[in-house]
Amino acid sequence: MDRRMLLGSSAALLPSALAAPAVAQSLPEIRWRLTSSFPKSLDLLSSAPESAARRIAALTDNRFQIRIFAAGEIVGGLQALDAVQTGTVEAAFTAPYYYVGKDPTFAFFSVLPFGLTQRQMTAWLRHGGGLDLANELFRGYNVIGFPTGDTGAQMGGWFRKEIRTPDDFKGLKFRVAGLAGEVFARMGAVPIQIAAGDIYPSLERGTLDAVEFVGPHDDERLGFARVAPYYYYPGFFEPSARLFTMVNLRAWEGLPEQYKQAFQVACLEQESELTSRYDHSNPQALRRLVAAGTQLRAYPRPVLEAAWRSANAVFEDVSQRNEGFRKVLESYRRYRDDEFTWFRVAENSYDNFAFTAAQVVR
Repeated sequence: MDRRMLLGSSAALLPSALAAPAVAQSLPEIRWRLTSSFPKSLDLLSSAPESAARRIAALTDNRFQIRIFAAGEIVGGLQALDAVQTGTVEAAFTAPYYYVGKDPTFAFFSVLPFGLTQRQMTAWLRHGGGLDLANELFRGYNVIGFPTGDTGAQMGGWFRKEIRTPDDFKGLKFRVAGLAGEVFARMGAVPIQIAAGDIYPSLERGTLDAVEFVGPHDDERLGFARVAPYYYYPGFFEPSARLFTMVNLRAWEGLPEQYKQAFQVACLEQESELTSRYDHSNPQALRRLVAAGTQLRAYPRPVLEAAWRSANAVFEDVSQRNEGFRKVLESYRRYRDDEFTWFRVAENSYDNFAFTAAQVVR
């Protein structure tokens, strides 16, 4: 079965996936466990695998059921891939860039600094060969991956002090995920990657000077504003952030075809649903944060320019020592450059006018 056909049109699958009476009569009952990289307190991130599991059950007349476990209930949030690889659980909902310590190539399939936006990432994965490249990497870890949501563009982080120049990053202990850690390290920061549930205590104790997580909705729930007053944008290191459901290969291969179709339809639905929930929730949360005293700040252009140079230097360095990374970078960079050209003509020119005109033109 061509998985790209599934990604292209979930509607075409529904008649066969919805054949509940036939499924109920002829197919087995299957029970899986899925571990998430996120705590239950992050309601939007928690909702994606839970909603997918409900959809899978509905499409299979409740014969294929997946029980969801939050980070820490079976394994820690950053051990989700290990748990799937070894068969401790059948599946995990996680962000591939959490595993750049295993292979920096994982970063491409969540986000690269100054990389693809949510829509552009979807296009690359579905039509630009990105998903094939992802699963080429994942197979080496005994898993297959299915995109299951995206946060959209993120914020640039919470800081105890203002950031005026690139030098202000020197010595800064910064919780940051993926290859962004190497980008900030080149700028003098000390990158630290820790799971979501551990971020606030570390910031409160002073183990961290700054943190990034997602955006206003999640960040408000995690309480960062109580200890770090300066909230920066844009999240140039996370212009999107794709989440995946990773599945143990043997478990996947053992599924009946109808169950595989139901699983893929459910993941596909969450790709757009999660982004829409963030787009709905973030404006409201940002207003509350600013009203409560959060100091909203734009990264100065010299900081963005320094970060751009640092990011490209990181990509070149990693490419020289990792052939797989270099192969994916060639595909990704070509696709990104084409997408940037088109979006600059249509999307960006509209955004630059309309987003400001709504405030100043009467």
